[in-house]
Amino acid sequence: MPPENPPHPTTDRLDDDDYPAYTMGRAAEMIGTTPGFLRAIGEARLITPLRSDGGHRRYSRYQLRIAARARELVDSGTPIEAACRIVILEDQLDEARKLNEEMRRQRGGAEESAAS
Repeated sequence: MPPENPPHPTTDRLDDDDYPAYTMGRAAEMIGTTPGFLRAIGEARLITPLRSDGGHRRYSRYQLRIAARARELVDSGTPIEAACRIVILEDQLDEARKLNEEMRRQRGGAEESAAS
C-alpha cells in the first residue's frame, strides 16, 4: 500500500544540508559577513557555490557552516588563505575520525560475531 502522504521534493530539499538554497546576499547575512568575503573564500577554493540558471551563486547550509568557521578564524587575525587551509584540514580530520569510528564499530561487530 503506498504511503498516504508521499514526501514532497521541496520539503526533502529543506532537510538536505547540501541543497544550494541560499543566495549570496542571504548567505552573507546569515553568517554576518559580506558577499566579498564569500567571493574571497570561493577564490581560495574553500567552497564552490553552485550557480542558478541565471548564473547567481547559491550556497548550502554545509557551505555556510564552513564559511562561518573561516570567518571566525579571519576575525581572530588569521589571514584568509591560512584560514581556508585550516578549515579544510579540520574538515578532513573530522571525516577521518568518523571513518575510523565506523571501522572500529564494524571490527567490534565482527569480533562479537566470531566469538558467538
